[in-house]
Parts: sequence; structure tokens; C-alpha cells
Amino acid sequence: MLHSSAGPASVHPASVSRPPVRRPYVRLALAPVVLLSLAASLTACSSAASGETADGKRPADGGASRAAASPATVTVTPSGKDAEAGRPVKVTAHGGTLTSVTVTDDRGRTLKGSLKPKGTVWVSDRKAVPGASYTVTAATRTEDGGTGRAEAAFSTARAGKVNKTDWRPGAGVTVGVAQPVSLVFDNPVANKAEVERQLKVTTSNDTQGSWGWVRDWSGRDRVDWRPKTYWEPGTKVTLRAELNGTDSGTGGGWFVRDYSTTFTVGARQVVEVDLDKHRLTLVRDGETVREIPVSGGTPGGDKRSWRGTAVLMAKEGTINMNSETVGLGDAYDKMVDHSMRLTWSGMYAHAAPWNAKYLGVANRSSGCIGMGDADAAWFYRQVRVGDPFEIKGADTKGTVEPGNGFGAWNLSWPKWRERSALD
Repeated sequence: MLHSSAGPASVHPASVSRPPVRRPYVRLALAPVVLLSLAASLTACSSAASGETADGKRPADGGASRAAASPATVTVTPSGKDAEAGRPVKVTAHGGTLTSVTVTDDRGRTLKGSLKPKGTVWVSDRKAVPGASYTVTAATRTEDGGTGRAEAAFSTARAGKVNKTDWRPGAGVTVGVAQPVSLVFDNPVANKAEVERQLKVTTSNDTQGSWGWVRDWSGRDRVDWRPKTYWEPGTKVTLRAELNGTDSGTGGGWFVRDYSTTFTVGARQVVEVDLDKHRLTLVRDGETVREIPVSGGTPGGDKRSWRGTAVLMAKEGTINMNSETVGLGDAYDKMVDHSMRLTWSGMYAHAAPWNAKYLGVANRSSGCIGMGDADAAWFYRQVRVGDPFEIKGADTKGTVEPGNGFGAWNLSWPKWRERSALD
């Protein structure tokens, strides 16, 4: 209910019906929209007797005193208790205009918003979030000079199910020129366009880029933002995912927090891998730094390597590699040094001293790019997460898919943009 400071409030039925609630997993108790009567306080003649001006004198024309200003009314949506979240707060004045609106949540935070051109409607920039209480204060002015001020309160239903996200890269890191911004969601995202609208990437040099939706190797929904071409070295990047109050859609639940990260792009390093020549070349800022003899995946079967552009996902150091985890039976089970992950499906660049006789000569690995101990130790120190590995070879098992690590670079720019839910 809204209370007027200029007089008793009157309650009117809502003039606009509520849309039906579509969310099957949250039962909402819907309250009618409350119409708030603001008894306008007059700027003159409000305390004078009938037929007299404020100083007690009769008007010069002998007529009656000016009539009281007509009251303004205000509607606020959402309204009541357990209202549906995920909608902006809307305040509308009837019979007058809004001169100011303040919306504050139960944590003392102010919800920013703006007045529409005619001054009769105010809409918040952000949506009302699940499980929160809000207080609305509105000030109005009528055409005949009356002013009023009133307050209302409403609360939103709690989220029946919550969706969360993991994102890469982490905050404050320096990455290679191929590193995308990547978010993987715990639950399905049916409202992809609505979620994508809440994701803002800003850069220090207005880099052109686009979001694209992919199926992560884990089977979950994922959205990546990649530039049209590799990042320019030195670019500073900020992600603001203002997801709080956004509904994922059927089966996904609500987001109940925002996310943000910032990172910097380092030197332009490209790792060129030619499996036919059995050579890996590190190129930095256009100059060849070093060539390394390597051995790729064994031709003719499941042990072949992937081709295309793979992005260095992580430097994992010494790890246990077991062929059974990638569907290759009991081919190997060993500790491997200087391991650098390139795909979720298990392709790495790493030290492979057991394969020494094939390095630079033939492809005889189980799918990874192997090199000698000394070369691997040096290379491991040089590369950083986000560096692209551009792999070519006649006998491979296919191109790295967008969701198998960061394979977005294997799509043309037009094809990548088609994966946006907004383009």
C-alpha cells in the first residue's frame, strides 16, 4: 500500500492486468497492482477560507478562491508479496508527472532507472531479483501545481532453482592473443538471448567481437566471446555479467548474483605445428624464436592428433596420463612432465623422452604433441594460457570443435556470429 504525505491514500483497482506467470517451478501469490492516490499539497490558497485568498482578502474580481488541485495517482509494478522476479520496476503517474523516484532494496542498495520523455513513467535499469524486498518512494506534480510524495513496498518470490556459472580467464591474469571469455553454466540455458543481453565485454581499444553459444565437452551450455581476429597485445578486457534476476528458462533456474573479471592480453605468440614435417615453431611478434622436433599422433586410427587452432587451456606440469580415460584401452599409464592442455578430449603438448627416436622423424604418439625433456622444459616456460597452437597435417582425426577446449577459431567470423542468440 502507498501512503500519501499530503492526505489519506485511496486505493483503486489496477488498470492493467498482470500477465500470466509462466514459471512452473515457482508458485507465486500474485497481489493486484496497487493504485496510489496522492492527495496533492497545493502551492497556494490551500489554507484559505472559501472565497478568500491566503492573506484573508477577497479576490479583486470577487470570485471564489482557486479550486483545489486534482490528486495524482501512481501505480507500481511488481506489487504485493511473492511477486514474480525478473522484471524491471515500473512506476507510472496518472493525472500528473513524476518528479523523482527512488527504489531501494532490503540491503540498502538503490536501483537506478530513468524517466521516460513525458515524465509519467519511470523504469529501473535492472530487474527485480528473487527473494528481495523493495521500497519505492515517488514524488509527483500535477498540471495545476499540486505536489505529492508517497511510498510503497513489495517483495519477490524466492528462486525455486538457482543457476551458476564458471568463467575463464580468471581476474588479473595476462593471457595469450587467442584467449576467449568463456562462461559454462551449471544448468541448461533456454533463454539464451535474455542471458546474452546481460553480458558486457569492454576493451581498452574497442575490439570487435561476438558471443557464440556452444555445447561444452562436459555437455553443459556454454557461451564464449572471441574477437574477430586475435587480440592486440596489451589490450585490457573487462567482463560484466549482470545476471542477477535473470531467468535461465525451463529447467535452468534463476541467476542470483553478478559476475565480473578483468584481464590483459600479453605478447603475440603463435605456436605453429606442422605434423607432416614433425616440427613445432614458436613465433613471437612475427619472429621465429625456436623450432623444436616433435612427434604427433600415430596415423590411421584413434591415436591421430587434432588439427586446426587449439588454444593453450592450462599449464598442468607433471600429471598422470592414463589412456583408459580417453578411450584408448591400456595403451599407457605414466607420469608426464611439462604437460600443457590443448583440448578437453585429452590432447596435450608435453615432454615425451620415451619417444626420442621418433621426434622430428615420425608421428608415433597417442595423439599428443611430444618433445624432448630439455625442449619441453624451455617451451613450457615460454608459453602462456591463451596462446594459439595452429596445427596442420595430412593425417589427423578432424578439426578441434568449438566446445572441445577453445576451438572457436576454427569457425569463420560469419559462422561464429551466427552462434550469437542476438545476431
